[in-house]
Amino acid sequence: MLPGVAGAIARLNESGYPVIVVSNQSGVGRGYFPENVVTEVNGLMERELAKEAAKLTAIYYCPHASAEECDCRKPKPGMVKRAAKEHSLDLVRSYFVGDRRSDIELGHSVGGKSILVRTGYGEGEFVWHVGDWAEKPDFVAADLTEAVGWILGKER
Repeated sequence: MLPGVAGAIARLNESGYPVIVVSNQSGVGRGYFPENVVTEVNGLMERELAKEAAKLTAIYYCPHASAEECDCRKPKPGMVKRAAKEHSLDLVRSYFVGDRRSDIELGHSVGGKSILVRTGYGEGEFVWHVGDWAEKPDFVAADLTEAVGWILGKER
């Protein structure tokens, strides 16, 4: 887990925000690893977060390879529409934080606000795509801590 992630999520928890992870896991669909590995990693992530009093509301993942053209693989909205229905979320009032262009596209496609974090793949995505985004991120953050600060500041 990247430094500061648990603390940032805990701040969202304390502020009453649902925190939902939406992830493409095409390694399952391509046969690189079995689906139970995704379940185990998600469980480990939740246990590590709990050590710092942080929790996730839910985790959704797409196990399909991109060639399957499912409706749940980001940037398609299947997973977030399911999450919105199951957790009574208003996607227009939601924030989509990620380190990939597909995360930004997903947020915009459902009317939400998109934040690119420069950690993980984010720096490369930012540098590579800075000039050709159909819609730019609403905010570019150094990391999740800065992204959460921006979110909480917007809601005041």
